[in-house]
Amino acid sequence: MNKRSQAKDSAACCSGLKSLLSPGLFKALADPKRVSLLVRLAERREPSTVGLVAEGSGVDMSVVSRHLGILRDAGIIECRKRGKEVWCSVQTGVIAKILRDLADALEACCPSGACPPVPPTAERTSSRKRT
Repeated sequence: MNKRSQAKDSAACCSGLKSLLSPGLFKALADPKRVSLLVRLAERREPSTVGLVAEGSGVDMSVVSRHLGILRDAGIIECRKRGKEVWCSVQTGVIAKILRDLADALEACCPSGACPPVPPTAERTSSRKRT
C-alpha cells in the first residue's frame, strides 16, 4: 500500500472526528465554573431548579443561569420551564454516548494506540543542536 492510499484510508477512518469534536461541547466544558455547576447538578441526582443549583455555589443566580444555558446549548443538560421556574437535569446518556463515539473514532483513526509522531522540522533540529 502506497502513502497516497494510506492517507485516503486514514482520512476515511478519521472523517467522523470532525463532527464529534464539537467546539460548543468543549467550550461548555472548558470553564471550571460550568464544570462545577454540572457536577453540582449531577450530584443532586434529580432535576433541580436554577436556584437550587446556584445555592451555595458562590455565583450570582443570573450568572448560573447563563452558564446552564451554555451547557444546555451544548446538549449536556436539559432544561424545562415549569411555571416561573426552570428545571435542569444532566443528560448522562448523551454525554456517555458522545465520549464513547469520540473514543471509538480516535481508535479507528489510530488503531495502534498512537498516531505516528510528527517528523522534526529543520528549526527543531537546529534548536536541539544548540542546547
